[in-house]
Amino acid sequence: MHDILLYVISAIIVLGVFAQWLSWRLKLPAILALLVIGIVAGPMTGLLRPDEMFGDLLFPMVSLGVALVLFEGGLTLRFSDLRGHGAAVSNLVSWGALLNWALIATGVWIVVDFSIEMALLFAALVIVTGPTVINPLLRTMRAKPEVSHLLRWEGILVDPVGALLAVLVFQFIVAGTESYVLFLQSIAVGTVAGAVAALTLGFLIRRHWIPEYLLNIVALAWVVLAFAISNYLAHESGLLAVTIMGVWLANTRGVDMSEVLSFKESLSILIISMLFIVLGARINPEDILATGWAGVGVLLVVLLARPVVVWACTLGGDYSWRERALVAWVAPRGIVAAAVSSLFALRLEDAGYAEAGVLVPYTFLIIIVTVVVQSVTARWVARVLGLVEEEPRGILIVGANPVARTIGKALLQQGFRVKLTDTTWSELQQARMDGLDTYYGEPVSAHADRNLELEGIGRLFAMSRRPALNTLSTIKFRTEFGRNRVFTLRTSQEKDDSQKRRVAENYRAPRLFGEGITQQKLASLIAKGAEIKATLLTENFDLADYQKARGSSHIPLFALDKEGHLRAFTDDYQPEIKSGWTLLSLVSPQQLAAEKGAPEDAEAADNSNRE
Repeated sequence: MHDILLYVISAIIVLGVFAQWLSWRLKLPAILALLVIGIVAGPMTGLLRPDEMFGDLLFPMVSLGVALVLFEGGLTLRFSDLRGHGAAVSNLVSWGALLNWALIATGVWIVVDFSIEMALLFAALVIVTGPTVINPLLRTMRAKPEVSHLLRWEGILVDPVGALLAVLVFQFIVAGTESYVLFLQSIAVGTVAGAVAALTLGFLIRRHWIPEYLLNIVALAWVVLAFAISNYLAHESGLLAVTIMGVWLANTRGVDMSEVLSFKESLSILIISMLFIVLGARINPEDILATGWAGVGVLLVVLLARPVVVWACTLGGDYSWRERALVAWVAPRGIVAAAVSSLFALRLEDAGYAEAGVLVPYTFLIIIVTVVVQSVTARWVARVLGLVEEEPRGILIVGANPVARTIGKALLQQGFRVKLTDTTWSELQQARMDGLDTYYGEPVSAHADRNLELEGIGRLFAMSRRPALNTLSTIKFRTEFGRNRVFTLRTSQEKDDSQKRRVAENYRAPRLFGEGITQQKLASLIAKGAEIKATLLTENFDLADYQKARGSSHIPLFALDKEGHLRAFTDDYQPEIKSGWTLLSLVSPQQLAAEKGAPEDAEAADNSNRE
């Protein structure tokens, strides 16, 4: 039996990793692939029977897995983010979430023969969206930045809020509506246990009593310990404790939890993969279909509550009715709803609640329909509403050195959205003084995956002084933006293109600005006074006239066609510049000085910004 269990766990891990990879490849929420694999392995083939195989271990395994997921979600809830992303986001994740909860609970109580307690619990489970389902959808939808920004941050911040609300309702049900003292005791124990665990761990981190290589493991052990102690002191209070612990640590000054969060996110991927295959194997599709017209009614209640909440939360804002309509339509339910509902159903069934058996089918009905339908229709709806950004004009530049800043300012002046990323604080400060949007951190880090906002950005220019970082950046964002929209600037270290130093062709992005142009060469010219000039070419002053006027004293960088589309000069591509196009070139200081001394030539050679 133990050997069989070992094989089963190994197979679950392998299938879970495969599902995550498949989801990444297809740009779909991972929950779909995980549930499909679980259903196929479980009720459809009978190969995986969790209740029989795991027995009494099933509930503790699921409970601990959900605890780690809730802790990781709590770490993402920073109150400063509520203030920093607009009133609409704050409204949606605060009183808007409560309004959504009340509307769904009332509707479900009317439509389905649920008790008021079970209706409140179900509503708390299905008010959350979550970044794991929102982010893939946003990538395929490619809506305008205002809408994408709102949906992205709502998904990040509402996840722990909804989970906390669901845990509170669950504790109220378990404690019994007649025993308010027991309920309050459970709340108090969970809150105190979570706060004490967060304070002690934060104290140890600030005093540097935990070596860096042990920090992630100690944090994990602390979460498990807080969960176990809280449950021992008050039954079913552990989930509240770990959620409070995560939120508390996320908002504690002087405690950097970014590395722990990265570790927890990686761990959560593994846990979620295993958890959902196991949970999927316990789902009988016939139970979901058996909800019948009642299920349709519940689905309509959930879908109709969303527009009411969105309209109420965006009143007085700058959002058009089209933007409100798209936000109202896009609200797929995900990981937290599925995991927490399954755990609560197991516990409530053991406690003798007959209604608990239908909690999971209704919840998974909402998850499957919203994820599938909205993933398929979101881009079409956005297009109908005129909110699709056909070609994102935003540019992500890796590096905030003088070359990157100079090019960023020139592109900003041409109407492009520009974001610079770097780990050198002084250079980022200079970029901000130049009016450029910045991100402090490595673009290839897990922190960037969470915090680097890419709404409206469709190109990458890797211009740092570090060749390795440039290469890694182009590899990462190639799948995000497309192979032909990722570029890198050669450095002096790469000038020697010998076999020993050559990057494999499969990983090489187009080199910006042509042969012999390096980051260091451009930096030297800029330091000497070279500037980027934008020149509008006309029938009376074409490319030949421009080259004659400036000769070899300029380096062509970009060309903008009549529609404003950006074309970069590379080793392998030289745009065929036509009349009405704008040419951006780095002009040498000598040429600039010559043009200042000859106004008539300057007028012919530099007619930028005349449109």
